[in-house]
Amino acid sequence: MTPDKPLPITKRMVWEAYQLVAGNGKAAGVDGQSLDEFAQDLGNNLYKLWNRMASGSYLPPAVKRVEIPKANGGIRPLGIPTVADRVAQMVVKQYLEPGLDRVFDPDSYGYRPGKSAHLAIGQTRKRCWDYDWALDLDIKGFFDTIDHALLMRALRKHCQEPWVLLYVERWLKAPVEMPGGAIQKREAGTPQGGVVSPLLANLFLHYAFDTWMRRTFPRIPFERYADDAICHCRTRQEAEHLKAVLEKRLADCHLTLHPQKTQVVYCKDSNRRGTHPQVHFTFLGFTFRPRMAKNRWGKLFTCFLPAVSPQALARMRERIRSWRLPQHAPLPLADIARILNPVLQGWWQYYGRFYPTELWKLFTYFDERLGAWLRRKYKPLKRHRGRSLRRLNGIAKRNPSLFVHWARLGHATVG
Repeated sequence: MTPDKPLPITKRMVWEAYQLVAGNGKAAGVDGQSLDEFAQDLGNNLYKLWNRMASGSYLPPAVKRVEIPKANGGIRPLGIPTVADRVAQMVVKQYLEPGLDRVFDPDSYGYRPGKSAHLAIGQTRKRCWDYDWALDLDIKGFFDTIDHALLMRALRKHCQEPWVLLYVERWLKAPVEMPGGAIQKREAGTPQGGVVSPLLANLFLHYAFDTWMRRTFPRIPFERYADDAICHCRTRQEAEHLKAVLEKRLADCHLTLHPQKTQVVYCKDSNRRGTHPQVHFTFLGFTFRPRMAKNRWGKLFTCFLPAVSPQALARMRERIRSWRLPQHAPLPLADIARILNPVLQGWWQYYGRFYPTELWKLFTYFDERLGAWLRRKYKPLKRHRGRSLRRLNGIAKRNPSLFVHWARLGHATVG
């Protein structure tokens, strides 16, 4: 405990929390202060935050609500805390996470050290080969509907530190500043965008879902990433029964299964007979469905496999369109590659891990836009699509490392 402070929060804890926060989003909260502005008077800002936290007088400000359009046309509400509040939340997260992570289920993959979406996708793929049926779960408005009393009960099971419980409770009750400026009280939920929210959400679902599944349906494996989950069943009847029972279980925890998005799926492949209306599901940006594959002898067969989802492809194509490459004809190609390669690399690293041939459709589209850039840049190529794409291929063969996807193919994907 700090000698003259009632709570055992040290300056080092606050400093280390700031270092972790500084590597992430720079958006400002309700006070309008960005991460860069916070850093301009860093010593004073961190000292004031430590002083208030260690004395127990820190009161979280309202969370700024930002609404992000979803691919399906809906809205994803994010809560952006102030920079100081993000640091304060990180102090608590760093204290809580090591102990909580040890009790979490091995098939809980979201927002955990040593876990990832790719590990979840890989395990889902394997189990879809072993089990004929899958239940694709979607919890409606999960982060906004977490019951505070149930969450605090779960937290007290693993943490008796009064200062941790004090601040978590304050964050749960912190009001929300709506896009129009109105301040709204929060009776349930934890902001999607808060530093400590993913850890609290995992703790809630650990008891609402994970441990309940292990106890009630020990023969049904699952993968959960935050509030997205896939359960694997032997028969359609088993999957339908699980869906009905889970609906009641989650209702007891004040959560609601999305009636349209929660679905029973037949993992159809060459060896599975019969039909079912639903033979695909999307999990973490990958669509699982029957796809052509080759066995070790080169023979084609149908396998139930994940690949980048059509929705993700559409979003990335829209991003490429927004770059308006032909309008940047004055720029050298090397400058375009330097600016855009980090984005292309990110797409390849995430979506190229499974069934990468689907992702080549995106890179083909990107190279077509580069062809349009060439036609705008060089007048002799104007209105000559074929010639411009052949020239692009020549550039790719001479400079295969210029773009991320060229480095893997040694040529452009068109022409």
